[in-house]
Amino acid sequence: MIEILQWTTLAVCGLVAVARIPEALKGRNTSLFYIFALMALAILLSIEKPYVAIDQAMGGINMANLLLRFVIFGAIFFLGIRISKAFGATGAYRLITGRTGRLALLIFSALVVVVFLLMDTAGSSAGLVSVSGKDPRNYALVEYYGAAGRAYPAFVSLVLLPAMTRAVAGRLPVLVRIAAGLLGLGGVAIAFSLLFPVIPPELGALEFVVNYTAVLCFVLGLALIWAARIRQDKRAGSTSSFTEK
Repeated sequence: MIEILQWTTLAVCGLVAVARIPEALKGRNTSLFYIFALMALAILLSIEKPYVAIDQAMGGINMANLLLRFVIFGAIFFLGIRISKAFGATGAYRLITGRTGRLALLIFSALVVVVFLLMDTAGSSAGLVSVSGKDPRNYALVEYYGAAGRAYPAFVSLVLLPAMTRAVAGRLPVLVRIAAGLLGLGGVAIAFSLLFPVIPPELGALEFVVNYTAVLCFVLGLALIWAARIRQDKRAGSTSSFTEK
């Protein structure tokens, strides 16, 4: 079940990224291409067989997991910019791109790297499962590492959530309000991931469901915004709308 969800999510992200290539080559809405491409790469690095193959090529010390964390940071950064500009959330945009956002990115990035270096990371293992099982020290460090990796995406998601709530309750086109609802749900799922350390081991599969629900909600939400822009352009014969900001 989990593997099907992983490959399905990868296929959706990959197909949307490929569909965005023509527009990106023309310099139009390139942030969308970056978001979908980075999401696809993140999903690929989350699947065991591709992960192990990539990590073995990088030395077999789980550097692929560290790469995964920064790919996610990049995707969520571009996502935050795209969504805040699309919905006119200037306050959220300033928080994400300004001093507060840059400081948050720097702190959480540094924490991820420091904790990674403290772990015994030898032996490629998707999700650092084998690293966590080595001893109590590594188990604790993997938990801290995961928390640091989830903190920045949660920060961006919570910053965007008020704007998504206003958009859903507003008078925007139906497609856009649905998109805002999906984006907001994705943000809630990411924020919920901060609770992963208190989830009992027997409910570990819930973590995968939450993570991939967030990704799918973001992808579908952005795709609906894209569809709404195309629909509006066809009706108005204009290339200027809030979805292009």
